[in-house]
Amino acid sequence: MLEFVFYNPTKIVFGKDQTYRIGEFIKEKKCLFLYGGGSIFKNGIYEKVVNSLKVAGKEWIEKGGVKPNPVLSFVYEAIEVARKEKVECILAVGGGSVIDTAKTVAAGYFYEGDVWDFFIKKAEIQEALPVYVVLTLAATGTEMNRYAVITNEKTRQKFNIDSDKVYPKVSILDPVNTYTVPKEQVAYGCVDAMLHLLEGYFTQSYPNTPIQDGFVETLVKVLIETTQRIFENPQDYDARANFMWATTLALNGLTTAGIGSFGFPNHIIAHSLSAFYDLPHGATLAIIFPAWLRYKFPEKSYRISKLGMAIFNDGEPEKVIEKLENFYSSIGVPTRLSQVKVPEEDLPALAENAYGFAKIRDLADYTPEVIIEILKLAK
Repeated sequence: MLEFVFYNPTKIVFGKDQTYRIGEFIKEKKCLFLYGGGSIFKNGIYEKVVNSLKVAGKEWIEKGGVKPNPVLSFVYEAIEVARKEKVECILAVGGGSVIDTAKTVAAGYFYEGDVWDFFIKKAEIQEALPVYVVLTLAATGTEMNRYAVITNEKTRQKFNIDSDKVYPKVSILDPVNTYTVPKEQVAYGCVDAMLHLLEGYFTQSYPNTPIQDGFVETLVKVLIETTQRIFENPQDYDARANFMWATTLALNGLTTAGIGSFGFPNHIIAHSLSAFYDLPHGATLAIIFPAWLRYKFPEKSYRISKLGMAIFNDGEPEKVIEKLENFYSSIGVPTRLSQVKVPEEDLPALAENAYGFAKIRDLADYTPEVIIEILKLAK
């Protein structure tokens, strides 16, 4: 294991009915309350949050309508509202899209330039409003990390920020809030969390990391098993709870501590697919990852075999990739570009787009030519 610094200041409040406590944890007086398409009104979460805020004597301004693939134009609108209303913090009630939007608004609030500057590395985040979270959809892990992903609709770029300033102060993880999450979104969340774990597992530069390897393998196995249990019984509390905690742990920094340099090549390519076609993030990852494994097969066969023995009790690399694809298909997630109707003539533009992000993320060896090869294996 290599030297590392682990830092994660987010307080997690986990368990049944903890949503009622969000008000007591918010230190500031006035919040910008962000949410998505309105499901929180149907499942009772909105009422729980509002009652908690009232009891705690908080003020808030609401702004709903965050898209599943959150967009820059909404961020601009929310920053304007936050400044006009002189809010002191952001409350995100939702899944990854709402939380990522909240983090970006928090970072843009004090910045005099274009908040997109942070995404293209033109500027660094110096200050941000405090962010508080009530998680309603387990998937991205953004409730306990320093990242946020936003799509610039005009440039068709889906990039991320990365800053200690945007760690949520407190995140409420109440598994009951996820009882009504549709199976499709559970499936996409499972794939997203798996890839958060497996990107580092397969790209780590230091090989001797048994703690991290075991951590990743266990979490992947838990994600597969709990997804299947949730499909059978959506109100299986233990399945929802273990799934939720696994998705959070998948990208909070623990699994990559000590593994040396690593990258997110699958995410880079998948982000371009989402930016071009507004596809669910989990779907794009399920399409790209098996193709990436096949492209990298000669150098990654040992790790593929190791993973396969841990989660499938099968160490034959080719079969491990097939079993991953079969699992994705069994939960209704596409594994081929043809299934989401991506035309072959679009591959060069997709590759150029992904290469732009690869350069920003220090993965310039993922040239357009390399990316096209991977995309062809995903046809």
